[in-house]
Amino acid sequence: MDFLNALVAFANFVLVPATAYGAQLALGALGVTLIYAVLRFSNFAHGDTMAFGTMVTILVTWALQAAGVSFGPLPTALLALPFGIAGTALMVLGTDRLVYRFYRQQRAKPVILVIVSMGVMFILNGIVRIIIGPGEQNFADGERFIVTAGEFRKMTGLSEGLAIRSTQGLTIVTAVIVVALLFWFLTYTRTGKSMRAFSDNEDLALLSGINPERVVAITWIIVAALATIAGVLYGLDKSFKPFTYFQLLLPIFASAIVGGIGSPLGAIAGGFLIAYSEVMVTYAWKKVLTYTLPDNLAPDGLVQLLSTDYKFAVSFVILVIVLLFRPTGLFRGKSI
Repeated sequence: MDFLNALVAFANFVLVPATAYGAQLALGALGVTLIYAVLRFSNFAHGDTMAFGTMVTILVTWALQAAGVSFGPLPTALLALPFGIAGTALMVLGTDRLVYRFYRQQRAKPVILVIVSMGVMFILNGIVRIIIGPGEQNFADGERFIVTAGEFRKMTGLSEGLAIRSTQGLTIVTAVIVVALLFWFLTYTRTGKSMRAFSDNEDLALLSGINPERVVAITWIIVAALATIAGVLYGLDKSFKPFTYFQLLLPIFASAIVGGIGSPLGAIAGGFLIAYSEVMVTYAWKKVLTYTLPDNLAPDGLVQLLSTDYKFAVSFVILVIVLLFRPTGLFRGKSI
């Protein structure tokens, strides 16, 4: 019985939240890795692109709620999500036309585009803060839990309860659907094959008649969709605060690089690796160990390796180790 209680506690505080967080990081890392693979630069504005898409979705969500529109047990934000994706797609396409396109035509070095993307990052961050404010926003409605701790205890008779929030379940299901659609698109559609050919060899792709500007535009639209979905899922699961999305850039980049930047499969694996590492290192293991160890060995302290305030340090350490010993990542992406 104690072992089952320990397992439930582990699932409640580590397994379920880390899986949801990993799905959010994986979607964010997919956007970063697509930009790197097709446009060949590291987009430091990706975190604030997520914030922009989430902001648009929140504003539309509030408008729908004010009009009395709801989505039943599901968050109204799902109805607003297509508007968020459309707004973000227009923003990134406009940014590409006004900013990145010039440097692309000049065949500027990737480091120049990285610096330019940092400028775009600060501008986007300022725009989001001006429009929606720097404070924390909660925009979730509908059913809060799929399973509550009380219901679980009543069903199982265990002293530990398992609570699964609806936003966590929604995150995992949505991530699976989005990733499946993305891989189908890249593998089986003509446009997806063009993107892969352009990524593998730009000059050969041009000789084959592939329109580079069309490939670039479609890449930005896909990235806008991934960024908005990842940002909205993160905001629903936790809360929306513009500066938090700026901070998310580190674990997202760590996910893309650890998995192998330029490799979509690596981005997904890296996202879950970073998420589980962060959650497990910052979790206080006292409850689990109390159930599993004899009474005389039960810990008195929290048994927490790092405070949650330092969770991003875990991403940084893993990132440095991978760059030192395996710069191409776990799935042998492109070296940076």
